[in-house]
Amino acid sequence: MIVVQSFLKAIGQIGDPRFRKVLLLGVGLTFALLVVSYAGFLWLINTLVGEQVTLPILGEVTWLNDLLSVSSFLLMMVLSVFLMVPVASAITSMFLDEVAQAVEDKHYPSLPAVPRIPFGDALMDTLSFLGVLIVANLLALILYAIFTPFAPFIFWAMNGFLLGREYFTLAAMRRLGREGARKLRAKHVATIWMAGTLMAIPLSVPLVNLLIPILGAATFTHIYHGLSGTRP
Repeated sequence: MIVVQSFLKAIGQIGDPRFRKVLLLGVGLTFALLVVSYAGFLWLINTLVGEQVTLPILGEVTWLNDLLSVSSFLLMMVLSVFLMVPVASAITSMFLDEVAQAVEDKHYPSLPAVPRIPFGDALMDTLSFLGVLIVANLLALILYAIFTPFAPFIFWAMNGFLLGREYFTLAAMRRLGREGARKLRAKHVATIWMAGTLMAIPLSVPLVNLLIPILGAATFTHIYHGLSGTRP
């Protein structure tokens, strides 16, 4: 089966130095983004609240700023648990062209070289993917509340569809262009969704979930070549 074979090939290449480089870049930039976001949020609180606040009955209080700062830190810690994976996935996607190239260099060395995706295009795709991931997962909270026993399956199916769509497009458009990738994706939507779901299942496993963008890019590079008839 093409999905399982592609996934096993991706696992077999996980030690590739270029894979590790993309992982470290993605995770490092994600942590930096979360820290900068928290610093900005903290600055906003300090600006709005100030050193002293006058409250009814209590009069002037100086501890409200500290309380809000501590509360904001706890809130950011909780949010980071939910945001880490989608943010890391989106940021890492900016560098996944290098993962796809590493796969092709090892398994499909006879293929002609392709131009690298311009950074501006990769950034726009990243922002678009991040927005879709966050909005979809926030909206899914409603479904989780209504269909609680089925929440894991909803999570896997939804994120599987989104991951499959994103990573297959990334792999295919390097050689077919965006429109060609869209047509091939529409032709094999069931296979791509199944492979995306395989990527989505480990998203709930800490640390392992940070590898998903890289494994996804490698897996879908193999899937693309399998569906398009490229021989290893």
